[in-house]
Amino acid sequence: MAAQPEQSPAGGYKKEIVLLIGLGCLIIGFLSGIVFSIYKTPAGGGASRVAAGQTETQAKKLTAEQTQQLLQLELEVQKNPANVEAWTNLGHLYFDSDQADKAITAYNKSLALAPNNADVLTDLGVMYRQAGNPQQAVASFDKAIQANAKHETARFNKGIVLLYDLKDQPGGIAAWQGLVSINPMATAPNGQLISEMIKEMQDKKMN
Repeated sequence: MAAQPEQSPAGGYKKEIVLLIGLGCLIIGFLSGIVFSIYKTPAGGGASRVAAGQTETQAKKLTAEQTQQLLQLELEVQKNPANVEAWTNLGHLYFDSDQADKAITAYNKSLALAPNNADVLTDLGVMYRQAGNPQQAVASFDKAIQANAKHETARFNKGIVLLYDLKDQPGGIAAWQGLVSINPMATAPNGQLISEMIKEMQDKKMN
């Protein structure tokens, strides 16, 4: 299993259920595809094509229940714009349906009302990346880590974006070293230890 997200201290509401599904499956699923593809692809050639392909949005359909929930939440935030939970859950539904720009707006509304929620900041970072803004994604992951130094998913995702979007290998390795420092047994979605992946990257760089 990949590194699991930390629960937010303020996470006493329903968004945790959505988050664990969205974060554990969608975020890691979305980003781990890049880890597998690029990590297994020799330098040059296919690597950049894989990265570009991962940024393309493929619209996902919500269930009828989710669609109804989305409509209800959109009405709720219009009536009660200070409802943090509604903004957060609205962001999750936009996330699930690959509506990155709308998810970014909803998550930012949530954070304006309740700053320093590491889970929401991590989701926001993924949406910035999907929207083609990797620099802003890293900034969001950094805020998540600042809010919760043990947030493993934020550290993992930061490494992904630095390594494969921004081509910053030293920065990406440093992000993953930070992850290993808080969890030496942290693994990638393929089950390989992050520490082993770091060592292989460093060894290839030396050769």
